[in-house]
Amino acid sequence: MPKQVSGDRYAKALFELATEHAQIDGWLDQLEFVVQVLSDDDFRALLNHAEVSVQKKRDAVEAVLPDIEPMLRNLVSLLVTRGSVSSIGDIYQSYLKMVDVQKGRERVEVTSAVGLDDAQIRHITEFVKQIVDKEIVISTEVDEAILGGIVIQIGDQLLDGSTKTQLENLRKQVRSEVLVTGH
Repeated sequence: MPKQVSGDRYAKALFELATEHAQIDGWLDQLEFVVQVLSDDDFRALLNHAEVSVQKKRDAVEAVLPDIEPMLRNLVSLLVTRGSVSSIGDIYQSYLKMVDVQKGRERVEVTSAVGLDDAQIRHITEFVKQIVDKEIVISTEVDEAILGGIVIQIGDQLLDGSTKTQLENLRKQVRSEVLVTGH
């Protein structure tokens, strides 16, 4: 059974090396590419197949990622050897967070019932920027289940202005008043 690997430890080591080599952004781009390659179902199946030797798996990585920074390729090779290739996504996310902290950026997820236009996204960006006083990187998602309004996720803080939540809160309030008054 493959070992579960903490992405934080590997990401920290990569980040330190990238910093030493002044390659933080370049390695981030390459790491994102590695994640995409390793997300391919067929390639991942090969790397996880018990009957394929570790050396053949490492050779496959070399063949598929010939232009990747050698340190990143070595990391992937190490993950292959340890049977932990599936942790590459966690490593990428941890590395991305370190880059964001270093650059003073905050990633924000905005969920709306309908797609947002550029003006709305700019307005939300400015609003959030006033709250966190950092550069904002917004990703948007459409979820019709929220009915209307928006939900903004800033780190572990949630600003929920969705119609669904407002209706649920109103329902709870009406229920509690009915129970209190006995009607």
